[in-house]
Amino acid sequence: MNTLIIGDIVGRIGRNILKDKLRQLIEENNINLVIANAENAAGGNGITRKVADELFEMGISALTMGNHVWDQKEIFNFIYEERRIVRPANYLPNTPGRGSSLLNINNVKIGIINLQGTVFMPCNNNPFFVADEEIKMLKEHTNIIIVDFHAEATSEKIALGYYLDGKVSCVYGTHTHVQTADEKILPGGTGYITDVGMTGPYDSVLGMDKDKIIKKFTSSLPVKFDIAKGPAQINGLVIKIDESTGKCIDIYRINKNYI
Repeated sequence: MNTLIIGDIVGRIGRNILKDKLRQLIEENNINLVIANAENAAGGNGITRKVADELFEMGISALTMGNHVWDQKEIFNFIYEERRIVRPANYLPNTPGRGSSLLNINNVKIGIINLQGTVFMPCNNNPFFVADEEIKMLKEHTNIIIVDFHAEATSEKIALGYYLDGKVSCVYGTHTHVQTADEKILPGGTGYITDVGMTGPYDSVLGMDKDKIIKKFTSSLPVKFDIAKGPAQINGLVIKIDESTGKCIDIYRINKNYI
């Protein structure tokens, strides 16, 4: 089972570069399953039904989210029914949507869990304990479980990786929009990377117009952030999973700049 994980998609530029290049990446890497973080996919904030359908039509099988999941209010109209979208499982009780999902790809069942960090992030339930609960449910159906940990602190991400080592196939970080160079297979057979990175404007600050961000840091005035223009990049991760054991047997980064 070869899985391509796409780093946080930022706006139309991120969507357009995937529309142009995703099929090629799938063919070059013999990909069976594509997962993408889409919490910034609609204008840089949240997701709409139209944008979700656009991403599914490209060949993406599941969308994970994060702290911007509710930025587009129309998500409340479809998050219940769309099993291919998962929001952080450790949100407080009675939050709409689901924190995990079970997919069937070519007669192979794959569990996907989305979690959100607690360091420098809104207060939610403990992601470590919630992960255990979600894993227990998914293990009744599959050994292949992939976890998107949408978190700020590298320490929290690394700690969760080791905590879940041997329990899941892969733990990967999202949210910071900067790809890290620490991909590895942990001792128990879990693939890991601290952050997959970002798919969106290359010449930017985390996908936003760099001049606006610089103004924010060099003045005491409020600044409206806009998505940057120009060339695009695709950050991603490829993991190869043994279908019988659920263990990761290969892992490597993708970092494509289309300048």
